[in-house]
Amino acid sequence: MATIDLSRTLSRIRFPAAPARDGADRAPWHGPLLVNSALMAGLMIVSVIGMLVDDRLLLGESVWLKPAKFGLAFALYGVTLAWILRLPHRGRRGTWWLGTVVAVTGVADVGFIALQGARGTFSHFNTAEDTINRIGQQVFTSTVPGLFLATLLLAVVISWQKLADRPTRIALKAGLWLAVAGMVLGYLMGYTGPQLVRQSDGTVVGLMAGHTVRAGGAHGDAARDGVGAMPITQWSTTGGDLRIPHFVGLHGIQVLLLLAVVLVALAPRYRWLRTETVRAGLLGVAVLGYFGLLTLVLWQALRGQPLTSPDLATAGAATALALLVAGGVTAVYLRARETSTGFEDRRSEA
Repeated sequence: MATIDLSRTLSRIRFPAAPARDGADRAPWHGPLLVNSALMAGLMIVSVIGMLVDDRLLLGESVWLKPAKFGLAFALYGVTLAWILRLPHRGRRGTWWLGTVVAVTGVADVGFIALQGARGTFSHFNTAEDTINRIGQQVFTSTVPGLFLATLLLAVVISWQKLADRPTRIALKAGLWLAVAGMVLGYLMGYTGPQLVRQSDGTVVGLMAGHTVRAGGAHGDAARDGVGAMPITQWSTTGGDLRIPHFVGLHGIQVLLLLAVVLVALAPRYRWLRTETVRAGLLGVAVLGYFGLLTLVLWQALRGQPLTSPDLATAGAATALALLVAGGVTAVYLRARETSTGFEDRRSEA
């Protein structure tokens, strides 16, 4: 029986895995994805330095904040995907090329975001006619669909295979589909309508769309993004922000894999967590709850409602979701205790 050793990546815990395929337990680390993550980590360092020494602002935040956030997101996603592609699975040559597409398109996209930040202007939806911006918008137009399609195909390929133990399989497969959903939801931002905003030098530039949905619709070309925003995330506090469901979807895979590791780490202390079936049940509940959370924040954003100001309908839905998740966890726990008690009774009778 092959094993998945997460000690070098996520924890010091070993997971039993499905038998190896294609003649080897594990593939080598995916070089392009690791290079992608290394470049993104370097961009984060540069961006942090930029935030300390460069006082230029876009929508009230440093011009280097957005490159830093995208660098962090792509660094995490690149390492996560590289780990997944190491697991024994069929079609490794095809998945290697799909991973390479993710790595290359990620570098191109985030590279343009960093360039525009350094120039003190906007990367997404920018309608300025200067040459650099026009070329950059063409980069977005051609590479973002490639990133999405590569992730979609990886999710399809991985979904039909037994890469690991059941809890880990549930986490990584659901996480990939959450990433696909998060990317799809990103396209909704293109329908929020135009707005006029100021570049770091004070000049006005038009954006064909944005991130914020105002209740009742926006008025003319008035700026919506940055008009009342949370620190760091820049999520709107005056309207619904489509970056929130986009973020929740993209990072679901890290949340679910981390939960899988935490459950194994807790198993030596809590006997009821020691069986794979119980941990798989808990991961199943977590997946349903996470998709519910994604639906909830999307519904809230589309209604033009800030994350920080939920109405009664949103609060009620969030409460119902929390109760459903708590009920699912309780059911798994009670079933585990019942099974454990029955096993102990049979042992005592023997």
